[in-house]
Amino acid sequence: MHHFYYRNGELYAESVPVNEIAKAVGTPCYIYSHATLTRHFNIFNDAFSNIPHLICYSVKANSNLAILRLMARMGAGMDIVSGGELFCALKAGVSPDKIVFSGVGKTKEEIEYALKTGILMFNVESEQELEIIHSCAKALKKSAPIAIRVNPDIDPRTHPYISTGLKRDKFGIDINKAEVLYKRAASMPYLHVIGIDCHIGSQLTLLAPFLEAIKQIKDLYNALKKMGIRLNYIDIGGGLGIPYHEESPPHPYEYANAILELAKDMDCCLILEPGRVIVGNAGILLTKMLYFKKIEGKNFIIVDAGMNDLIRPSLYNAYHAIWPCSKRGRPSIVADIVGPICESGDFFARDREIETTYPGELLAIMSSGAYGFSMSSNYNSRPRPAEVLVKGERFWIIRDRESYENLISLNRIPQWLR
Repeated sequence: MHHFYYRNGELYAESVPVNEIAKAVGTPCYIYSHATLTRHFNIFNDAFSNIPHLICYSVKANSNLAILRLMARMGAGMDIVSGGELFCALKAGVSPDKIVFSGVGKTKEEIEYALKTGILMFNVESEQELEIIHSCAKALKKSAPIAIRVNPDIDPRTHPYISTGLKRDKFGIDINKAEVLYKRAASMPYLHVIGIDCHIGSQLTLLAPFLEAIKQIKDLYNALKKMGIRLNYIDIGGGLGIPYHEESPPHPYEYANAILELAKDMDCCLILEPGRVIVGNAGILLTKMLYFKKIEGKNFIIVDAGMNDLIRPSLYNAYHAIWPCSKRGRPSIVADIVGPICESGDFFARDREIETTYPGELLAIMSSGAYGFSMSSNYNSRPRPAEVLVKGERFWIIRDRESYENLISLNRIPQWLR
């Protein structure tokens, strides 16, 4: 459920007509619903209320500071994958001891930054990374808390670009080799082994892959316990999908009940890393139609947002519903909804049935709260859009629209070219 709906034919975000936001802010712009964000977080968090747990919101899904602050105020920690995300989390007021650092390519500088900050733990993805973390911790005379990310070779049955738990994927350690690496880590004086980590993919709509992974984690947990390695945390990652179109992902309570049944014998705090399931349907990308074009019987609706603003359709062939911001009862047409970028892959929908739309009218690209702005770019030297947060009858700009000056602010022309 989200809080974007029609009232008398006009699209609202909570109690604000989106047309009013467009007049004040311009297009394209991202609009997020506070009520949806809080509802989704609370449902997910409450689903695990019967056991010790920590919800570490996945910053990569949407890293706007206002959203991170909102998550932190509701008690969330953060799952980060870069020094930049750590910086954002800290700026948003997140307690360092609620931050887990994932990702296969942590640099020495990022590791040192995280150690000095005092994060909860590193999710280690390779043997060489383990050595670097130990070396950094030794130099700083600190103990580095770690979990090892295991790869259980499970097909998550999602898009191959967002699968992370198969043998061919770059993530984690082969779970069958994990015991050896845990034994080694436990012998390293500047490492503190405190957990197991596993994340098998994103936009999962079936429970079976999650449950299969947890069974393997449980086996590893019991084997490590016999070796005398006691763990405090089991991090099962995120990945629970949302309905973009015809998907029917499990409800968070169904997801939680199935996981808790398997995890009940592990005496650990459970860490979960939801991102998309919290913010995905809490946001829309508002765009304005520029032109209508017809070529050999094919219709094109050209809008002012492009693949640089929302790359998911181009990158994953992902489906996003597209709603007119004013329902006028016109006949429908079948058209491609495309942007102004100089790429044939710059589209939001192909052969989509949509109410006839005219230049100057607004469209809402739905379910854009996750991996929308956070994956945006300045391709074609396009300033990135504004971001807006709606709460009840009011809205706030939580990121200004970039200007042309912003585009070149970090550029430098050498003296010999002046």
